[in-house]
Amino acid sequence: MAGDTLIAVLLGFVDLMLFLGNAAFPDTDTVPMPPWYVTVPIDIAVVAPLAFRRKRPVLAAYLVYAVSVAHSTLGLGVAGIVALGLSLYTILVYVGRKQGLLYVGALVLMNTVTVLADPDERGLPNIIFILLGLALFWTLGEFMGARRAYHREVEARLHLLETERDQAARIAVAEERSRIARELHDVVAHSVSVMVVQADGAKLSLAGNPELAGRALQTISETGRGALGELRRLLDVLRGDQGEGEPRVPQPDANAVSELVTRIRTAGVPTTLELDEELGALPAGVSLGIYRIVQESLTNTLKHAGVGARAAVRVHRDRDRVEVLVRDDGAGRARQLVDVTTGSKTGAPRLQVPGGNGLIGMRERANVYGGTLEAGPAPGGGWQVHAVFPARLDS
Repeated sequence: MAGDTLIAVLLGFVDLMLFLGNAAFPDTDTVPMPPWYVTVPIDIAVVAPLAFRRKRPVLAAYLVYAVSVAHSTLGLGVAGIVALGLSLYTILVYVGRKQGLLYVGALVLMNTVTVLADPDERGLPNIIFILLGLALFWTLGEFMGARRAYHREVEARLHLLETERDQAARIAVAEERSRIARELHDVVAHSVSVMVVQADGAKLSLAGNPELAGRALQTISETGRGALGELRRLLDVLRGDQGEGEPRVPQPDANAVSELVTRIRTAGVPTTLELDEELGALPAGVSLGIYRIVQESLTNTLKHAGVGARAAVRVHRDRDRVEVLVRDDGAGRARQLVDVTTGSKTGAPRLQVPGGNGLIGMRERANVYGGTLEAGPAPGGGWQVHAVFPARLDS
């Protein structure tokens, strides 16, 4: 309103100067101006609505219109004509073209009536001048209205992009938390399974073989400490940027499978291992995926294969792919399921896959890096997990 008030003051000042000039040097060929107590209030009234033309554009425009009738009839100056043009411009920019057309019609009607009421030789030039002025203000209003509409559209799109960016960030956070949950499942399930098996062994051998019980308790202690260490590192991710200066221990990779198999043997499951020596150059994600799949598979062997089960792990690299095979000879056998629609047994054995996160997590790890995973009964009994990873990731 400060700028609009300044415009109104300047227009009123121009008319005041015209009044003072006419009073000091009267022109005998024209109709003399009314006295100051008539002129000054009308000059103020015709420009005053401009101060709030942006807040109430229609009201301000028609107030100017009403006062300009008297202003133009008395011939008090140019402030009325300019105020009418600014009002038309304001309506076009802040209201719309429909209201602008109505206002133009009112202006044309007012000037037609004025010319017909007092015809003289300058009537036609005055009408042409007024029409040209209205065309100028209309053009400026259309231009500024288009710019404002463009800016509103840009702001709306920027707001939409910011919203999409925030949504993408939230989705990324959710995916990362889901990944961390799978990591936690792998760490906790494997370690707790080893600790439970070792605790059962220690309990059974405590009286007859204290040395074996001591080794089992030592394994429980080491496994628990390792699980707590991985748990702390994974939970640090959930805390955000806290603790950035703390050291980070690298995630295990495919070469750490031998240590994993050693722990499984200590836990009481005889396990053979075939591990190629060419696994150091694998992508970090593929290498971690191989380790986690072997870990989850051996954990399932510990939990489900039963007493006396044996396991075999094979990780072999063949040019551009890495094959992982984990197999046990325990109780995980295929079952013939009854078809729920016919009530008869299906011709081929079908697998009853438990609904836990382990198998889902393994399959997702393989899919993320363009690999495949199959889990099911092994030929001749037992259970096997077969995964294939690409040795190189496409950029």
